[in-house]
Amino acid sequence: MSFDLSRTQPELRTRALAPELLLGIDTCGPSGSVALACMAGSAVEILGQMELAGRSYSATLVAAVGELLAGAGVPLSQLTAIVAVNGPGSFTGVRVGLSAVKGLAEVSRIPVVAVSRLEVLAGKARVGASALDAHRHEVFLRAGGSTMEPRELLAGADELAAIRPVPQRVAVCDQAVDLLREAWPAAKLIAETPPTAADALRLCAERVQRGEFVDLALLDGHYLRRSDAEIFGEPGAKRPPRS
Repeated sequence: MSFDLSRTQPELRTRALAPELLLGIDTCGPSGSVALACMAGSAVEILGQMELAGRSYSATLVAAVGELLAGAGVPLSQLTAIVAVNGPGSFTGVRVGLSAVKGLAEVSRIPVVAVSRLEVLAGKARVGASALDAHRHEVFLRAGGSTMEPRELLAGADELAAIRPVPQRVAVCDQAVDLLREAWPAAKLIAETPPTAADALRLCAERVQRGEFVDLALLDGHYLRRSDAEIFGEPGAKRPPRS
């Protein structure tokens, strides 16, 4: 894989000698991705993206980042920022991704922007609400509107029935659609492809410009649900049937 930075969009060429380069990492879903982008002002160009197979992140993530940077001829130290999708999703995937982000960022003192996968999905579909399958007859939900701040939560049928007002348009990309159709028959469900690291870079470029970075010492997964070890380690707790 190789890239030619001189072939970027015209508005980016003026920055060719010192382009602002962003690395995106998303290991929250059934599959993941890493992406590299060039940014100048509000213009963002994705230079490349690599897909990562699910359940192999610990073995492939760092190598994929290295291959992506090497293909572009970009040393890690040249990155302006890293955009990390910090959940919700797979506990293992989130942890592996954030561990890699922290390691890469600390080595070269690279600032990090953290973003929710739900927000990336909503931004990709250009709607205010989104939902992801959380299994166990639940969804990870982002809801809000023009009159209230967006909030993200783990929701089953009872929680969905209690939400008011019901979002008119909801972005979905997986089996979350089944639960939402039953709970919110009047809502319009917007089918979208799963969010990727490239989508996160497009969404967060302006946050990089504004310097909205996280403290690495405080960077943690946006899980919305406690881990099985926490839940089922409690006295008397029973594991639910597989769904």
